[in-house]
Amino acid sequence: MSEEILLTQEGYDKLEAERDELVSVRRKEVSERLKEAISYGDLSENAEYDAAKNEQAELEERIHKLETMMRNAKIINEDEVSGDQVNVGLKVRVKDKSNGEEQEFVIVGSTEADPFATPAKISNESLVGRSLLGKRIGEVVEILVPDGTLHYTIEEISK
Repeated sequence: MSEEILLTQEGYDKLEAERDELVSVRRKEVSERLKEAISYGDLSENAEYDAAKNEQAELEERIHKLETMMRNAKIINEDEVSGDQVNVGLKVRVKDKSNGEEQEFVIVGSTEADPFATPAKISNESLVGRSLLGKRIGEVVEILVPDGTLHYTIEEISK
Protein backbone atom coordinates (compact mmCIF):
# COMPACT_ATOMS: atom_id res chain seq x y z
CA MET A 1 0.00 0.00 0.00
CA SER A 2 1.28 3.46 -0.91
CA GLU A 3 1.92 6.13 1.65
CA GLU A 4 -0.62 8.91 2.02
CA ILE A 5 0.70 12.31 0.93
CA LEU A 6 -0.63 15.39 2.70
CA LEU A 7 -1.23 18.32 0.36
CA THR A 8 -2.97 21.64 0.49
CA GLN A 9 -5.37 22.36 -2.37
CA GLU A 10 -2.75 24.76 -3.78
CA GLY A 11 -0.10 22.03 -3.70
CA TYR A 12 -2.40 19.53 -5.40
CA ASP A 13 -3.26 22.08 -8.10
CA LYS A 14 0.46 22.65 -8.76
CA LEU A 15 1.06 18.91 -9.15
CA GLU A 16 -1.89 18.64 -11.51
CA ALA A 17 -0.71 21.61 -13.60
CA GLU A 18 2.80 20.16 -13.88
CA ARG A 19 1.44 16.76 -14.90
CA ASP A 20 -0.87 18.35 -17.49
CA GLU A 21 2.04 20.37 -18.92
CA LEU A 22 4.26 17.29 -19.15
CA VAL A 23 1.55 15.15 -20.76
CA SER A 24 0.16 17.68 -23.25
CA VAL A 25 3.25 19.69 -24.21
CA ARG A 26 6.53 18.06 -23.23
CA ARG A 27 5.52 14.56 -24.36
CA LYS A 28 4.88 15.89 -27.88
CA GLU A 29 8.18 17.80 -27.91
CA VAL A 30 10.15 14.72 -26.88
CA SER A 31 8.26 12.58 -29.39
CA GLU A 32 9.20 15.01 -32.18
CA ARG A 33 12.89 14.95 -31.14
CA LEU A 34 12.77 11.16 -31.12
CA LYS A 35 11.26 11.03 -34.63
CA GLU A 36 13.89 13.48 -35.88
CA ALA A 37 16.72 11.45 -34.34
CA ILE A 38 15.36 8.23 -35.89
CA SER A 39 15.33 9.94 -39.30
CA TYR A 40 19.12 10.36 -39.07
CA GLY A 41 19.54 6.64 -39.66
CA ASP A 42 21.87 4.21 -37.84
CA LEU A 43 20.58 4.16 -34.25
CA SER A 44 23.62 2.33 -32.85
CA GLU A 45 25.81 5.46 -33.08
CA ASN A 46 23.14 8.12 -32.89
CA ALA A 47 23.74 10.43 -29.90
CA GLU A 48 20.58 12.43 -30.62
CA TYR A 49 18.51 9.24 -30.45
CA ASP A 50 20.12 8.18 -27.16
CA ALA A 51 19.55 11.63 -25.66
CA ALA A 52 15.91 11.69 -26.80
CA LYS A 53 15.26 8.16 -25.42
CA ASN A 54 16.80 9.18 -22.06
CA GLU A 55 14.72 12.36 -21.97
CA GLN A 56 11.60 10.34 -22.79
CA ALA A 57 12.33 7.88 -19.97
CA GLU A 58 12.89 10.70 -17.46
CA LEU A 59 9.71 12.44 -18.60
CA GLU A 60 7.61 9.29 -18.26
CA GLU A 61 9.11 8.60 -14.83
CA ARG A 62 8.20 12.14 -13.66
CA ILE A 63 4.66 11.81 -15.03
CA HIS A 64 4.26 8.47 -13.24
CA LYS A 65 5.59 9.95 -9.99
CA LEU A 66 3.20 12.92 -10.19
CA GLU A 67 0.22 10.68 -10.92
CA THR A 68 1.13 8.41 -8.01
CA MET A 69 1.39 11.40 -5.70
CA MET A 70 -1.98 12.69 -6.89
CA ARG A 71 -3.59 9.27 -6.39
CA ASN A 72 -2.24 9.02 -2.84
CA ALA A 73 -2.93 12.66 -1.95
CA LYS A 74 -4.98 13.58 1.06
CA ILE A 75 -6.01 17.18 0.54
CA ILE A 76 -6.08 19.21 3.73
CA ASN A 77 -9.36 21.10 3.76
CA GLU A 78 -8.64 24.37 5.55
CA ASP A 79 -12.32 24.67 6.53
CA GLU A 80 -12.09 21.42 8.50
CA VAL A 81 -8.89 22.43 10.32
CA SER A 82 -9.54 24.38 13.49
CA GLY A 83 -7.23 27.28 14.09
CA ASP A 84 -6.88 26.69 17.82
CA GLN A 85 -3.80 24.49 17.48
CA VAL A 86 -1.00 24.14 14.93
CA ASN A 87 -1.89 21.76 12.12
CA VAL A 88 -1.04 21.07 8.48
CA GLY A 89 -2.37 23.84 6.25
CA LEU A 90 -2.13 26.55 8.90
CA LYS A 91 0.21 29.49 9.30
CA VAL A 92 1.97 29.88 12.64
CA ARG A 93 3.94 32.87 13.94
CA VAL A 94 6.54 32.07 16.57
CA LYS A 95 8.91 34.16 18.68
CA ASP A 96 12.41 32.91 19.40
CA LYS A 97 12.88 33.25 23.17
CA SER A 98 16.66 33.66 22.86
CA ASN A 99 16.66 36.74 20.60
CA GLY A 100 13.03 37.90 20.36
CA GLU A 101 12.98 37.38 16.59
CA GLU A 102 9.64 36.43 15.09
CA GLN A 103 9.18 33.99 12.22
CA GLU A 104 6.20 32.76 10.25
CA PHE A 105 5.80 29.25 8.93
CA VAL A 106 3.12 27.48 6.96
CA ILE A 107 2.94 23.81 7.92
CA VAL A 108 2.60 21.68 4.78
CA GLY A 109 3.09 18.07 3.69
CA SER A 110 6.65 17.07 2.82
CA THR A 111 6.14 17.35 -0.96
CA GLU A 112 5.16 21.03 -0.69
CA ALA A 113 7.94 22.16 1.64
CA ASP A 114 9.74 25.31 0.50
CA PRO A 115 11.82 26.89 3.26
CA PHE A 116 12.73 29.83 1.00
CA ALA A 117 9.11 30.87 0.35
CA THR A 118 7.61 33.80 2.21
CA PRO A 119 6.38 32.72 4.67
CA ALA A 120 8.51 29.59 4.79
CA LYS A 121 6.61 26.39 4.01
CA ILE A 122 7.94 23.74 6.36
CA SER A 123 7.14 20.06 6.32
CA ASN A 124 5.03 18.48 9.01
CA GLU A 125 7.77 15.83 9.10
CA SER A 126 10.66 18.26 9.73
CA LEU A 127 12.07 18.74 13.23
CA VAL A 128 10.48 22.17 13.62
CA GLY A 129 7.21 21.27 11.89
CA ARG A 130 6.72 18.06 13.85
CA SER A 131 7.46 19.87 17.13
CA LEU A 132 4.94 22.64 16.43
CA LEU A 133 2.06 20.32 15.51
CA GLY A 134 -0.72 20.28 18.08
CA LYS A 135 0.62 23.24 20.05
CA ARG A 136 -1.56 26.21 21.02
CA ILE A 137 -1.04 29.97 21.26
CA GLY A 138 1.14 30.86 24.24
CA GLU A 139 2.83 27.46 24.48
CA VAL A 140 6.61 27.31 24.53
CA VAL A 141 8.08 24.68 22.24
CA GLU A 142 11.55 23.25 22.78
CA ILE A 143 13.01 21.90 19.53
CA LEU A 144 16.25 19.96 19.44
CA VAL A 145 18.01 20.73 16.13
CA PRO A 146 21.56 19.92 14.96
CA ASP A 147 22.75 23.44 15.95
CA GLY A 148 21.35 23.21 19.47
CA THR A 149 17.95 23.78 21.02
CA LEU A 150 15.38 26.29 19.82
CA HIS A 151 12.82 27.75 22.20
CA TYR A 152 9.78 29.14 20.37
CA THR A 153 6.68 30.72 21.83
CA ILE A 154 3.56 30.30 19.69
CA GLU A 155 2.33 33.84 19.05
CA GLU A 156 -0.41 33.34 16.45
CA ILE A 157 -2.10 30.58 14.44
CA SER A 158 -4.06 31.50 11.31
CA LYS A 159 -5.45 30.07 8.09
